[in-house]
Amino acid sequence: RNHIDGAVTRLSPYLRHGVIELADLRDVILRRFGRDRAGRLLNELAWRDYFQRVYELIGDHVWNDLEPYKTGRLSSDYAPQLPADISLARTGLACIDAFVTDLKQNGYLHNHARLWFASYVVHFRQVDWRAGARFFLSHLLDGDPASNNLSWQWVASTFSNKPYFFNRENLERSTSGAYCATCPERGRCPMEGSYEELAERLFRPTRASEDTPREADDTPRALDDTPRESDDTPRVSLKVLNESPSDAAPTSPRPAVQWVHDDVLHIEPSQADTRAVYIFDDQRLHHLDWSLKRVAFVYECLLDLPDVDIVRGNTFDVLQTLGRSTGRVVTVRSPDPFIKATITALRRDGIDVTVTPPRPFANPRLPLDLGRFSRYWKRAEKSVMSVTGA
Repeated sequence: RNHIDGAVTRLSPYLRHGVIELADLRDVILRRFGRDRAGRLLNELAWRDYFQRVYELIGDHVWNDLEPYKTGRLSSDYAPQLPADISLARTGLACIDAFVTDLKQNGYLHNHARLWFASYVVHFRQVDWRAGARFFLSHLLDGDPASNNLSWQWVASTFSNKPYFFNRENLERSTSGAYCATCPERGRCPMEGSYEELAERLFRPTRASEDTPREADDTPRALDDTPRESDDTPRVSLKVLNESPSDAAPTSPRPAVQWVHDDVLHIEPSQADTRAVYIFDDQRLHHLDWSLKRVAFVYECLLDLPDVDIVRGNTFDVLQTLGRSTGRVVTVRSPDPFIKATITALRRDGIDVTVTPPRPFANPRLPLDLGRFSRYWKRAEKSVMSVTGA
């Protein structure tokens, strides 16, 4: 999982967009491999569930520094825009330029490559993590604000107890020298040196920067580029919380339209008799700044679904019109602030909206501490390791 040619599932785009539900995948893995063999993979799948819960709690705060930098620098010390030589793959560094090219061509990067790239952007070029996060979200087929942004913050040290960085030896070992051997900058590589030398060069004196950095062995595989936890207390409170209760309205026999959105590209079996609709919203797409490849991936997933009407227009306007004509709107719950705000606006307008929760990955009745993954996992593990059925 750490080697650039290592075996990874490549399921992350389908998990991110709800083509496959996390709980369903968990059940398949347990049935096929059993608890002993499936444990590590399920632990890493749990990172997506954990980050989605954090996203549910803090919403758009995933775009804010959750903790101070541990690099001896302030947030204002980092450049706000991604330099053109990085975004255009013209840094001269064979590894970084290859990562950018692969990202744009394939919409995917191995987890280790994501870590190296993020570290280079934030620490070696001193660019704000948000600039890199936006770049990833434009191109990654599996990009979502929860896993993506919180992973960038882990690298930057605004959601961890020290920065993640790497040296050339680490990269060369995990790529079998695929980039270093022919790199135009060989001999002038900014990542050359021991970790102690790089820490002294990159960071201002702090207690955290003197520690040995985490190797990628401490990070999970590239299901959704999820980092390990730190022991620091985040700026946004993530105290012990129960699973948010469902805001679903009582089941109604009236006709309905099923809103298939970007987090749920599947038809709910319980709503199979409803009219399903997906809305390509130009204003929303402009805000998301997705590449054509990302838009095409969503479109291709929709084509695999039976009887989904694909329409173009303003999301609220379309749902308002359909909701008034059919009687009500049904959809699956999402932590996305845009989706939540749309549901609220429809209800204020008098539209009957039924919101159903996805099948739970962990027991929803457990009181879960979202302050750190280790605390979440300590309470969730037992229920995650049980096949729940369907």
